[in-house]
Amino acid sequence: MIPMKINPISIWGHGQLLCFSGVDGPTSYHDGLCLRTIATADSQADGPQIRVMLPATLTLHFGSQPISACDLASDHFAMESAEGSWRGAFLDAWHLLIEGPLRIEGSDPRLKVRQEGERTLIAVSEHSRAGKITADLDAAIAARRLWADSHIKRLGIDHLPTAVKAVRQMKGQVYAPEGIFQRRWTTPDRWPHRGCWLWDSAFHALGLRHCDPALARDAIAAVFDGQQPDGMVPIRVNPGGTTSAQYTQPPTLALAVWGIHSMAPDPAWLRGLLPRLEAYLVWDERNRLSDHGLPCWAIEANPNCRSGESGLDNASRFDTATRMEAVDFASFLALEWELLGKMHEQLDNADAASRAHERCQSINTGIQQRLWDDSRGFFYDWDVEGQAFCPVAAVTGFLPLICGAASPQQAQQLFSQLENPDTFGTTLPLPSVARNDPSYTPDMWRGPVWVNMVYLVALGCERYGRADLALRLRSGMKAEIERWQHRCGTFFEYYDPDGSTPPDQLKRKGKLAPETSPYNQCFHDYGWTATLYFDMLLSREALLPPVTRS
Repeated sequence: MIPMKINPISIWGHGQLLCFSGVDGPTSYHDGLCLRTIATADSQADGPQIRVMLPATLTLHFGSQPISACDLASDHFAMESAEGSWRGAFLDAWHLLIEGPLRIEGSDPRLKVRQEGERTLIAVSEHSRAGKITADLDAAIAARRLWADSHIKRLGIDHLPTAVKAVRQMKGQVYAPEGIFQRRWTTPDRWPHRGCWLWDSAFHALGLRHCDPALARDAIAAVFDGQQPDGMVPIRVNPGGTTSAQYTQPPTLALAVWGIHSMAPDPAWLRGLLPRLEAYLVWDERNRLSDHGLPCWAIEANPNCRSGESGLDNASRFDTATRMEAVDFASFLALEWELLGKMHEQLDNADAASRAHERCQSINTGIQQRLWDDSRGFFYDWDVEGQAFCPVAAVTGFLPLICGAASPQQAQQLFSQLENPDTFGTTLPLPSVARNDPSYTPDMWRGPVWVNMVYLVALGCERYGRADLALRLRSGMKAEIERWQHRCGTFFEYYDPDGSTPPDQLKRKGKLAPETSPYNQCFHDYGWTATLYFDMLLSREALLPPVTRS
């Protein structure tokens, strides 16, 4: 057994991702190594495993006994069981060096495995350098630890296991400049998503700003590396320039820019970015507005992803409508114009600020007048073709709070819904669909709780003077994230509003079938769960100003 002192701050559990970070050097979207811990019920008989997922598949077996202690980061690890101890670190994007007794299962010509004594080098064949098996592993581990450890120490969170996990995971989400990306960029997860997604990047930046404002700026600016000549920002972009250019995603970039600039002002960066931000909002309005001036998401025929553009892929509000004025799209768009106006004010661009505030007010008026159903006391989407409110009471009905669209009377009715256990005041508040709605089911956006919605609605409560509700929402969400991270070691994509079903047992797009597809199980080590948890943990001041009435 290799003698080592392990700080057992991590939890050995299934689905944790390991990779080389763009914080430390070049990465490769196409053939960089990415591994995943395997700790399912089916795998327990074979002992602890880490599986290479990219660029090919290979399984590493760490004995047959359970892991008793581990310190597991996204790019290095140390762990032990009754049989032995192991440690490892990425040397670069294509080489992983491990010390300790290993059994290798499988082979693939895209990967090379070299073993000498108790050392194992896993390498991508095209980049393999056999001599790296003698590399200084102590130095490699120290180098991999540097960025995360420095921020963990500076922020005084080294005693908080979930916060430590968040910083380490955030590091792993970062790619280096590559292809069309001129700067570092982030992804929801290095497997299987991998690409750069619009609103995910915004939520990533809000967490990263606490550690590394320059990296947070990069995460946002990189999204604009994929902006189209007409101003459109696609839902997703890859380094090769591959996009889903027919679809965008919720406009949230101004929110992230506002958050970064409020914490670490950089007028030059802001001045260079605002024209691109405005072009993207103008594109949304030119291409998505109804005749009444409210935006409509693109809706697809795919029954498991009726509106990927909305970010709420399988939400039941999209089940029957083919075109609807969307309360979430309108609220996001109004808030973006409001924040754009405030940032123009800071740069003394009075005319641009006035135009932005006018657009915000116009959309807010439309939300208040067209999307409020007085008979049910809630905001709903409007089915343009059916000329009726959407029947589904969704969490998106609270989003007019973030942009100031709700009247004081409407806001009070929304607060009542937040405290009603039959609708949204569940054990873990804010299910994506009201608990008593006929369409509710524990499947992705058809029922479970998502941290980004809790985050946004809490901001809205604060704007309307209900800091008590905001605190309750954030505290409940943080506690649930911590509870499952302490048990499973990971940040899940979404959570059970009843607080009873483990997140990895919730359906995704109609199925719970991870053996068939990674897209049919709640994702592990999910990007914005970590970053927004981190922002809620550390933020001490309200991100948005109070709503004012003229």
